[in-house]
Formats: sequence, C-alpha cells, structure tokens
Amino acid sequence: MNKLIAGALGVILGCSGAAFAQDKYPSKPIRMIVGYAPGGGSDIMGRLMAPQITAALGQQVIVENRAGQAQNIAAEFIIRQPADGYTIFLSSAALGVNASLYPKLNYDPVKDFIPVAVFASSANLLLVHPSVPAKTVKEFIAVVKKNPGKMNYSSSGSGSTQHLSGEMLKLFIKGDFTHIPYKGTGPSLTALASGEVEFSFSNIPAAQPMINRLRVLGITSQKRSSLMPEVPTLIEAGLPGFVTQTWYGILVPRGTPQAIVTTLNSVAVKAVQREDFRNRILQMGSDPIAESPEYFRKMLAEEIERWGKVVRASGIKP
Repeated sequence: MNKLIAGALGVILGCSGAAFAQDKYPSKPIRMIVGYAPGGGSDIMGRLMAPQITAALGQQVIVENRAGQAQNIAAEFIIRQPADGYTIFLSSAALGVNASLYPKLNYDPVKDFIPVAVFASSANLLLVHPSVPAKTVKEFIAVVKKNPGKMNYSSSGSGSTQHLSGEMLKLFIKGDFTHIPYKGTGPSLTALASGEVEFSFSNIPAAQPMINRLRVLGITSQKRSSLMPEVPTLIEAGLPGFVTQTWYGILVPRGTPQAIVTTLNSVAVKAVQREDFRNRILQMGSDPIAESPEYFRKMLAEEIERWGKVVRASGIKP
C-alpha cells in the first residue's frame, strides 16, 4: 500500500513539475508586431530590441510588420491576441496621437494595453527635396508662403508625429500645404527623395540612410543632436516652442500576467543599461530610456493629453 501511495505521489509530483516547466515563460517564440513598414524608425528600433529579448530569454523574437492607419491595424491585431506574452507590440508615439485623431477607434490606448517598457525617444528632422530653393528654415518658410497650397509633405501615416509636426508647422507659420500620408517612414522618405513631395519630417534613425539624397534644415528637439550638431533646432531657427519627438516602447494586451510584464521590462531595462546597446541607440540619433512600466504608463497619459491639444487646435482629420 505504501508503495502504491508513494508511486501515486511520484506521478502527481512529476506531472506538476512538467506543468510548471511548460508554464515557464517563454517556452516558445515571441512575435513582436510593428505597426509600420520595414525601414521606418519603429521597424529599426524593433529589430534592434528583438535580439536583446532573444538573448535574455532564450526564445526567438520574430518581428512582424502590420502596416497601415498610423499603426491602428497593428494595435487592433494585438488586442485580439491571447494575453500570454507571446505577442508583444512595438509601438511609437502614434498610440498617444490616435486617441484624439480617430474619434471611433476599435481599441482604447489606455485600457486595452499594458505599457511594459519605453526604451528610446527621437526628435524629427525637417527634410526637403534638393529642388526646393531653401537652405535654412527661414528660407524654407519664405518659399512656403510664396507658394500657398502648392507644396506637399509626406509622413509615415496619419496620426504619426511626422504628420503632427507638419500640422504644427502649419499653425506656427500660418502656412498652406498638403499632407500626403504613406504606410511607413521608409515609403515616405522614398517619396521625398523621388520628388513626389517637397518636404517631410522624419526621425533620425530612418532618415540616416537617405540623408545624402535630401537636405536637412532643422531638428524638432530642445537642443541640437550630438549626432548632427551642425543642424539647428527649429527653436533656434525662429520657431520658439516647436518641439516634437517620437518614442519607441513595448506594450502587451490587457490581462497579461504581471510576472510576464516584469520579465519583459527587466530585459529591456538591462539591455538599455548596457553600454554597447546604449551606444547603438545614440548612434541612431535617439535617446536611450531605462524606466519602469509605471513611468511608461504616466508618459503615455501625458502624450495623449499633449497631442490631443495639437489635434484640436489644428482641426486635422485622419
């Protein structure tokens, strides 16, 4: 009888151990969903972070691009996935913009996601096609005002910080030009380089490969970038208060266990704290961030409020 009991206990304990092993996170590959086309800032940053998670957790992180509608398509896809940590969202600042820009979103940027870790931020460059007769922001503004309604600018999509930067410029200089949205920063910059549009805003990581084909007039940060110190801020160029930036962070669907959120945040923070990874972010013209999920949650709430004011003031529509 004792042997039977011992045997039964052994089976039970063995099964429990197997169940525990199966429940250990992660036990299979993780999908990282990016809401923009390959070649843009979100895609670049996602592919920079994915190997860090792979190395730390021992499971491959597969980057999957689901572009369209300023990452709304990706966001809607994410909230339909199981809240088990195997589908994570590499988001940009568009998540904060869309809350005000789209009156009928199929998701709630605050309630449907759990912020895990924001790990980088980047200002936008003001770029023009070489055919535009302007080498400074002041000269560019003069060209815009001499050609009301005739100039177009591209962005990575409606609701992106590139789009909002253009609308802010319109408000600041009382200009008249048209927004042409594309499905990602890569296609947007390709359109600019080919002359389909006259100007654009782009984050530094995405713009770097095409800098030689374009003309950089200014940057939307508070201070000049250490990577491009020769480029003046738009504040210096005579537009006080003109500051916009995008951020890159990881979120998961609502209901994801706290233990998984903590694990992913720890991996991201430790990656950013390593000198080699920090330097890679800096070399791309972005600022590294190593903070808690709570920091990210508060930042997202502030972003929603800040961009909401811009959307309402400009009256822009998606």
